[in-house]
Amino acid sequence: MDTSMRSCLEQTISAISNIGHSDPITECPASVLALIPFAPEPLIALAHSKLHTFPYDSVPVCWRRLYTDASIAKAVNLIKKSLEYSEGHASTHGKKRLGGAYATPMPTNDWVDEVVKVLDMAAVMAGAAGRAEIIERLLSTLQDHLGEDGPSQRKRRKLEKEQGSFPIAENMQSSKVPSISYPVPSSIAPSMQAFEIHMKTEQPLRIKEALTHWPAMHERPWSSPDYLLEKTFGGRRLIPVEIGRSYTDAEWGQSIITFKEFMEKYMMSEAPDPSRLGYLAQHDLFSQIPSLRNDIAIPDYCYTIPLGSAGTGKSPPPQLEEPLLNAWFGPARTVSPLHTDPYHNILCQVVGKKYVRLYSPEQTTKLYPKGIEEGGVDMSNTSEVDVEATAEVLNADFPLFRQAKYLETILNESECLYIPVGWWHYVRSLSVSFSVSFWWN
Repeated sequence: MDTSMRSCLEQTISAISNIGHSDPITECPASVLALIPFAPEPLIALAHSKLHTFPYDSVPVCWRRLYTDASIAKAVNLIKKSLEYSEGHASTHGKKRLGGAYATPMPTNDWVDEVVKVLDMAAVMAGAAGRAEIIERLLSTLQDHLGEDGPSQRKRRKLEKEQGSFPIAENMQSSKVPSISYPVPSSIAPSMQAFEIHMKTEQPLRIKEALTHWPAMHERPWSSPDYLLEKTFGGRRLIPVEIGRSYTDAEWGQSIITFKEFMEKYMMSEAPDPSRLGYLAQHDLFSQIPSLRNDIAIPDYCYTIPLGSAGTGKSPPPQLEEPLLNAWFGPARTVSPLHTDPYHNILCQVVGKKYVRLYSPEQTTKLYPKGIEEGGVDMSNTSEVDVEATAEVLNADFPLFRQAKYLETILNESECLYIPVGWWHYVRSLSVSFSVSFWWN
């Protein structure tokens, strides 16, 4: 085990062992905390049961921290044991001696997969609970140690330029791209002053040539499946995926799968099953994988002062210190149904194209908002209307909808769309698409 890997493991154990008096994990029983370094697996099971006892937003922080710290401890123990095995301590006929007994080491891919799964589940299930930097450092150091993303490999990939590409979807043919009748106003990379003047109109704006300086567009291309697999530890990283065309469809569901499985099953097929689409939607991917965050930049427009929440009919959400970033990555035909967001939004298109239709808050009475659904879930920010349903369906079920005025656009690579707070918007991918939304207020 090299010095950097050993040092990382020691620092990690020290970080989760040295608990301050004000640390929220101290609300867990002391007898439980003492077991974290030595018996993490039953503690993960205990914390997992607590995560499902409460609504997610109401889970006491101590249980999320226990799930996270126990997961980190399990990962460290597995790394140490597996690397010690592989380095041949007291080996006999390819088997490694441990505590007087012989044991066959787990194949490298298997134990590495398990380490990544354990740590990513802590991020996805418990939000990493104050340990995001520790988890990322542990995974990054392990990846470098195994040589899967070391300098020599990065240099080789750059020299070979074997980046690969996504398949071209059938519905990128010109006959399948919607014609634009009521275009969103557009501008080429307006100045901050010009953008602030436009904001006073409370109208959307398509911003061209806005992302040309992003590394994700060029030297670190998100259009390359190979690059994305490299940044996700060979595709091992876990992600939450929406299964189905739209979250308003009856057959819609969710699953946590590896990035590699997502790519193979949903992204690389030239003719994917339209009834079984997979969509990485509204996920804080950049907190989970900070190295991808380095490929983009928060648009300067997000640091303007917007007018507020006029026309939304709702109390404004909490003030944000920094914009909220979310990733939207999926194949053609994925849909975000007609809805509103609680914040002003800059939607940035990195890969592919999207069709976007927008309705002003004044059109709300014609858009048939949902209400409080089963379980007390407030869905009033989502319309009952399938925007691209047949005329027969719309006339029969939503007669007022056909009277609603709207704007629309095709959002191309390297373009942004400013969506004012309160504006309803419907989004459909026309190809493999990778977008980033920036919410701010």
